[in-house]
Amino acid sequence: MNREQRLEKITKIANERVLILDGAMGTELQTFKLTEEDFRGAQFKDVDRFLKGNNDLLNLTKPDVVKEVHRRYFNAGADIAETNTFSATTIAQADYALESLAAEIAREGAKIAREVADEFETEDAPKAVWSAIGPTNKTLSLSPDVNDPGFREVTFEHVAKAYQEQIAAMAEFSDVFLIETVFDTLNAKAAIKAVKDWEFESGESRPIVLSGTITDASGRTLSGQTTEAFWYSVRHAKPWAIGLNCALGADLMRQYVVALSRVADTRVLAYPNAGLPNEFGEYDVTPDEQAVHLKAWAQDGIVNVLGGCCGTTPAHIEAIAKAVKSSAPRKIPSIDPAMRLSGLEPFVLA
Repeated sequence: MNREQRLEKITKIANERVLILDGAMGTELQTFKLTEEDFRGAQFKDVDRFLKGNNDLLNLTKPDVVKEVHRRYFNAGADIAETNTFSATTIAQADYALESLAAEIAREGAKIAREVADEFETEDAPKAVWSAIGPTNKTLSLSPDVNDPGFREVTFEHVAKAYQEQIAAMAEFSDVFLIETVFDTLNAKAAIKAVKDWEFESGESRPIVLSGTITDASGRTLSGQTTEAFWYSVRHAKPWAIGLNCALGADLMRQYVVALSRVADTRVLAYPNAGLPNEFGEYDVTPDEQAVHLKAWAQDGIVNVLGGCCGTTPAHIEAIAKAVKSSAPRKIPSIDPAMRLSGLEPFVLA
């Protein structure tokens, strides 16, 4: 089926049941125990930087491994694959001196996901590709220098340009652009602008999904916003869905998903970590334990899309998919018109 047909069918299914997003890419790739040589491949054997850990580079050097991760999640019951492109921008790839390859890495990541999705897609079971756009390793709202609060390593225009290059590279194989793990809302706004600029220049369009990150028990993003304030900051983009991911396990994330569910007049997604990492950097929440949490979210009508972030395995996704298969999706509320503003806190003038 073509993209328009797929989006229409996915949206129809989303009105009938909770959609299943896939799980973690990075921690699942770690199960292959890849070496520095694996990351380098024949193409990058002479690069004078350590490349192990640059997971997006595997789109070029180990595409079969990336494909296998996607297959595992689709076999587990996922409706949606996130591309292996979290750091496929010139800004993020600069750490590895691979800026010139960022667009190729992004394109191949989207292509790989689409190829695997096509293996599983049927007329009754569309499989969507959400192209992952990470926050980069720079922040527009905060200074990296405590002695110079006004200093920024990048400009808004620089970040938006990097995102637009990534978006253009992924577009051919993308159903949705997923601006995720948002810790700085200004970075997310640069990504939104990049999507809109690409749409204007290309004459095409794609739905946007946004997912923020509440960093700790403070209930705020790293740049200081509450969940509600984050939503009011980005609702102008009219996202297909808004959600939260990473940083927290399901037990700690629930209250913020509830808060988002109350105020968002679009679909709500959530993909928490499999708990918090232990002293060995591993995640201890089992598939059954995670499924119990997320089944309750679905039964309470606060979510439309569920998946998992760090530490979430195909076994977690399978358990979640089975647990929520009979749950109705959250009903999108009709929100009364009002002036809604945001700084660090939300402000509503009814």
